[in-house]
Amino acid sequence: MNSNFIIFSGVKIIGAFSVLMLIVSYAVWVERKVSAAIQDRHGPNRVGIFGLLQPVADAIKAFLKEDFTPAHVRKAYFWLAPAIAMIPALLTMAIIPFGSNIRGQKMVIADLDVGILYTFGIVSLGVYGIVLAGYAANSKYPFLGGIRSSAQMISYEISMGLSVIPIFMLVGGLRLSQVIEYQTTTCWLIFKQPLAFGIFVAALFAETNRLPFDLPESEQELAGGYNVEYSSMKFAMFFMGEYAAMTVGSAMMVTLFLGGWTLPFGGLDQPAQTIGIGILQILIFLAKMLAVEFMIIWVRWMWPRFRYDQLMNLGWRTFIPLSLANIVLTAVILWLIR
Repeated sequence: MNSNFIIFSGVKIIGAFSVLMLIVSYAVWVERKVSAAIQDRHGPNRVGIFGLLQPVADAIKAFLKEDFTPAHVRKAYFWLAPAIAMIPALLTMAIIPFGSNIRGQKMVIADLDVGILYTFGIVSLGVYGIVLAGYAANSKYPFLGGIRSSAQMISYEISMGLSVIPIFMLVGGLRLSQVIEYQTTTCWLIFKQPLAFGIFVAALFAETNRLPFDLPESEQELAGGYNVEYSSMKFAMFFMGEYAAMTVGSAMMVTLFLGGWTLPFGGLDQPAQTIGIGILQILIFLAKMLAVEFMIIWVRWMWPRFRYDQLMNLGWRTFIPLSLANIVLTAVILWLIR
């Protein structure tokens, strides 16, 4: 292993982490601005121009708040839960191809042969942070939030996993870079697999506990759910974990269905020959990812929350049968054309 590879890998890790944290910080600002516009309010506008320094003020406030641990909680789990909620999103970001090759170096931290299996294996760990928080709080509302989250994650993890199987039947591999290469030679997979895209989007909302599927938090019913007893940076880590998961989910959606770093025109579907083209491809990927993330934020403030029975019925009785039917239909079509 030569030194250039180690240096370049370190640069990719630091760069991806820095960009992810920057997006997470300003996703909160965008969400507050979008909600204010929908509700005819101003939103953050005091700290910096247009309130752009509000995330900095929020970070300072989180650090300076009292980090209070209630006496009745299970302390070891109580301290561990926020870290577990944050880590899966960071680990998943490692396999997202955010560009092609620049001077022989792939624009992905780890281009795994079983990339999608790694993704679902890591993403499924995120529920442990929420369940631990609900259990550790030793209180009724947090416990109900943790139980809701585990049931929700199980049902929608299945439908999300089933929804992407037709994609890899078409591509013929599990490597995420292969998915983007396939879309450069045919078309974006949202046009070939619209049903899979719809199921994946809905399951992503459930996986990230976003409205209309935010039953684990559900302020009107559970007063915040699993994070009721948390304060200071522990609460902030749950908040950051949710937005990091939303960002990584948006990146996965761009990779699987929206062509990754490619455009349907313009000749940017080949490995970059110059650093400038390579940076342009990365910017295209980020622009698509931010557009998807904006859509997720917009939906939160436009749709009402599902009832819990509606949530579970939609997952088990609608999405899973539709995903299985889509797999069978894709297999039949592939068999007929081959």
